[in-house]
Amino acid sequence: MTRKNIYRGLMIASASLFVWLGWPIYGFVSNQFETARLPFGWVELQDNAPAEQELYDDAFLAAGNASLQLLSTRRSKIHAPSLSAAIAIDGKLVWAGAVGWQDIKADISATPSTIYRIGSTSKAVIATGLARLVTSGKVDLDVPISTYSPDLPNTLWAKLTARQLASHTAGLPGYEENTDWIGFYKSLALTSHFNNPKDALSVFDSGELVYPPGSDFLYSSYGTILLSAVMQEASGLPYLTLMDEAVFSPLALDTIEPDTARNNLEHRAVSYQIKGRQVKPWRSVDLSHKLAAGGFVASPSDLARLGAAWLDENFIAPEVRRDFWEPVRLANGNVNIQDYAIGWRRKSWTIKDVGSVTHLNHGGISKGSQCWLMIVPEYGISIAISTNRRTDAFFDFADIYVDLLEAFIPAIQKQRLENTKN
Repeated sequence: MTRKNIYRGLMIASASLFVWLGWPIYGFVSNQFETARLPFGWVELQDNAPAEQELYDDAFLAAGNASLQLLSTRRSKIHAPSLSAAIAIDGKLVWAGAVGWQDIKADISATPSTIYRIGSTSKAVIATGLARLVTSGKVDLDVPISTYSPDLPNTLWAKLTARQLASHTAGLPGYEENTDWIGFYKSLALTSHFNNPKDALSVFDSGELVYPPGSDFLYSSYGTILLSAVMQEASGLPYLTLMDEAVFSPLALDTIEPDTARNNLEHRAVSYQIKGRQVKPWRSVDLSHKLAAGGFVASPSDLARLGAAWLDENFIAPEVRRDFWEPVRLANGNVNIQDYAIGWRRKSWTIKDVGSVTHLNHGGISKGSQCWLMIVPEYGISIAISTNRRTDAFFDFADIYVDLLEAFIPAIQKQRLENTKN
């Protein structure tokens, strides 16, 4: 073989390696920035969207009808392929609705059974499993995690606590602060598969802590991944088995599961990227490295049921619930900047004709989808909302919860008044 042929072969091999390594990064960049997206493969989004609702309590018929119209209007406004929501009151699902398309190319309408990526709302899911472990006495939030996982791959993690990991006050890096360059690449490329949360620690286990544990707040999905690995060590069960036995099976939630190409194909929403009024499917990704932090799919109905379970004292002990819903204070005594508790944010909001309400919530942004889950204890409400696109501003999608509460809270008040008279 001549030197020229060897050189040509090396050039081809180098170019092939560059494309192989670089294509997933381009996929990340193009999905983040509209101007970087290729011009082909787009489909025009139509306005005459199908709509469907399921009513489980006739007392909320008017509120349900109004809410379905609200979904339709908002879907059109934000150019979403579909928009879906569900509401549970006093522990029971009362309404679910969906507008738009689960799959545009196949002309499959979205229904209340449609399943979406839920992104970081997965953190409220893991918090539910953690609360069950605390209720059963299997986990203490304030002991070093090395008590449960003595073979941690990073010695800096030994004295961290589950409370710190679940409240983003442990000092672990976020995606941008990750100094494990191979892990950083894997977090962007999303082509590697992990069967065990403990294996996924390799994505960030060589990094330093960003600040002394407990002294500051930095939202970190890596902290949630580490928490899931600790939970399976503490319980003696694989993470998914633990979640199934502690949460999913007792609540009969059959749509909350890992995001894979194989699951729930009949009801699975295609995740889309948007370019004006045009859409095309999001690139294929593997979210297994951050399962507990952002790798689940679910229907809004099952998420609403999960939220409602937090109001059931037989499912989560009242003292545990109070602890999980109290925003965590830093070492200086101040509440963290996001009012983040343990797997939930706690906020107060003024609702027209209702007044100020306190709610627990967690939003989620994933690849071609968004999700919102909130609990309003005062009214026994749990509400979940999902869409199969990402909006530039998250609350262009999520703040429809205000309109939905304005529709349902008067009906709840009326029902409570009638019950009092009776």
